[in-house]
Amino acid sequence: MTAVQPVVPVPVPVTTLAQPTVRASALAAFQLVEDARHRTPDRRRRDERRRMLAQRAVAERKAEREHRSDPTGTSAS
Repeated sequence: MTAVQPVVPVPVPVTTLAQPTVRASALAAFQLVEDARHRTPDRRRRDERRRMLAQRAVAERKAEREHRSDPTGTSAS
């Protein structure tokens, strides 16, 4: 066979292709596992920690901006 000749398709038995329920079931199981992984308490703790760190960073930046804009060191409030 040379590169110019077309490839002859291999006959595939119909029984191999007739298993969509198994594939759908496997996909559903994978999605359940992924959903469960994202709902674990560890995940919540990590999300809460990230949120706390983000809030702390925002508060520090705000305090730094206020400190830079107030040359006397006293606040107006």
